Amino acid sequence: MAEQGKAESNGAFIRRIAEVPWREFPNHFGGALSKPLVMPENSGSRHIDYRISMYQPMAYVARHHHKVQEQVYHVLEGEGLMEIAGKNHVVRKHDVIFLPPGVEHAISNSGLVDLVFLVVTSPVTDDEKPV
Repeated sequence: MAEQGKAESNGAFIRRIAEVPWREFPNHFGGALSKPLVMPENSGSRHIDYRISMYQPMAYVARHHHKVQEQVYHVLEGEGLMEIAGKNHVVRKHDVIFLPPGVEHAISNSGLVDLVFLVVTSPVTDDEKPV
């Protein structure tokens, strides 16, 4: 088995989350941070973009949609608003959101503490990067 943080010859790896820096991706605002855990740039993945995100109160990602990408959000902590096709929905711990291609969406932290959630996007590219 490979050491944690180092890839096996077959591409498999275990990554220490603390070693992955927080990033504010384009169109993310006010402390909307993500750790890109598995994506083409850091793992060679071809079909999955997997991130953990932490949005400070009032942080948000701009409204957008994906042409062919599907996304799953899984809320781990906090509370926020998920806008789907112009309608706001309160999301909380353990809520799971599925977004098919073409659906306009945005997420924001409307709560009092950090909103923490996982995001899985597939495929990783289609004329656009996941946001």
